[in-house]
Amino acid sequence: MTKTIALLSAALICVLPALAASLRAQEKHPDFTGVYFPINPFGNVRPTPATPPAPAAGNRGTTPPRPVLVLDGREGRPDNAPKLTPEYLAKWEVIRKSRMAGSPEYDPNVRCVSGGMPNMMSMTYGMEVQQTADRITIYGELNDVYRRIYLDGRKASAKVLDDPTFAGYSTGHWEGDTLVVDTVAIREDGLFDTFSPHSDQFTVRERIRFVSPGVLEDQFTNMDPKALVEPFHSVRTYRKAAPPNDQLREFSCAEGLGSTK
Repeated sequence: MTKTIALLSAALICVLPALAASLRAQEKHPDFTGVYFPINPFGNVRPTPATPPAPAAGNRGTTPPRPVLVLDGREGRPDNAPKLTPEYLAKWEVIRKSRMAGSPEYDPNVRCVSGGMPNMMSMTYGMEVQQTADRITIYGELNDVYRRIYLDGRKASAKVLDDPTFAGYSTGHWEGDTLVVDTVAIREDGLFDTFSPHSDQFTVRERIRFVSPGVLEDQFTNMDPKALVEPFHSVRTYRKAAPPNDQLREFSCAEGLGSTK
C-alpha cells in the first residue's frame, strides 16, 4: 500500500506542474465579455452632412439617435476604398447607380438584413460579447447581428462551405493576448466597406485585442483573389460600457418595412 501511494505521489508530482502551466496559459487569455459601443461607428468613411451624430460610446442618454450612414456613391469611389478588379469595379458601378436611383436592392439597412462580414462589425448601436473556453458569441443590436467564433479547434465542414451565411463561419485561436479569427463561407451577395462587392472566395481575418483597459481593437484583413487587387485592411475600436449603460435594446426591423413590393 505504501508503495502504491508513493507511485501515485510521484505521478501527481509529474502531472501537477503541467496542469498548473496549462491553467496559467488559460489565465493569460483576456476575457472580452461585456457590452461595447464603437468609438468611431463609421470608420474612415466620410459621412454626408445629413448624417445624424453617432451616439456617445457607452452612453446613450435619454433619447439616443439611431444613425445609419447612407452611402449612394454620389461622390464616386473614395480613395481609401478597397481596390477592386475590373470585373468587380463594374459590379460596384451597377450598385452605385442603383443606390443613387433610390432603389433598396443593394441596401441591407433598407431591406432589414445583416450587413454581412465584416460590415456587421461596425456595430453602430453596440454589441454584447459572451466568452467561454470553447467559443465567443457576439450579438449586435442593429438588425439582430449574431456571430459565433469557435475556439475548440473545429474546422468548417463541406456542408458549412456549401451553405454560406451573412456572418460566415468563424474559428479562432489565441496568439498571446490576441485572438486571431478566420471567417469563411460568407454570402456572396453581402457587401463590405463602402458597399464593395465580393466573390464566393472572400475571407476575413481578424486580430482582436485590448489596446488599453476597456478598449477593444479589431484589425481586419479582407482577402478575395477574384474581387480584390490586394488584401484590404481596416480597423475598428470599441469601448466597454459600464452599468447602467451596458444594455442593448431591441432593434425590430423584420416586419417587412424594407420590402420592395
